[in-house]
Amino acid sequence: MMQQNLLKVQQVMSVCIRSYARHNKKAQYMNDAQLYEKVRYYPRVPDFKEDPIENPTKLFRVQRIKVLKGTPYWERRILQLLGLTRKMSDVTVVKNIPEMNAMLWKVKHLVDIKPVVFPYGEPTENDINHSFLKESGECIVTKEIKFDEKRLEARNKFDEKPERLDGKTLAYNSRLKWLSGYEC
Repeated sequence: MMQQNLLKVQQVMSVCIRSYARHNKKAQYMNDAQLYEKVRYYPRVPDFKEDPIENPTKLFRVQRIKVLKGTPYWERRILQLLGLTRKMSDVTVVKNIPEMNAMLWKVKHLVDIKPVVFPYGEPTENDINHSFLKESGECIVTKEIKFDEKRLEARNKFDEKPERLDGKTLAYNSRLKWLSGYEC
């Protein structure tokens, strides 16, 4: 009877003892991995199939959205390298390369990252003065600055009329507008 109780205690003890050794589950997860170029991806669903992005964006628009107070020094250092330490409204454009992606991954909770797209084509050296970046990440390039000749002629006609800029005429027209209200 004593031996049976001792055997039960040993069985319970062997079940309750925790193993502090490292687990080796690498072999277990290797079968589920999908390889995209040099990146190993582990999907949540085993039968998940997705084609990689064919044309990834070349640039990212990065803007800081959180304060720096209370953040660790290594995150501040990364934001300083990106040039985002002064104001929250500061924006920087970075390349889509693995080194930058690793830096952005470490501070992803502090910044807003949007891909830069070029709906009207990429700017050339001549178009750089006529392009701007929207908050949505669209880089708008105006290839040519066009002007309407009708508007130019109307402007010249207006400049040639001296009575339009005469003090008496301005006072008279202002008085008429004051008396008639918002109808004119």
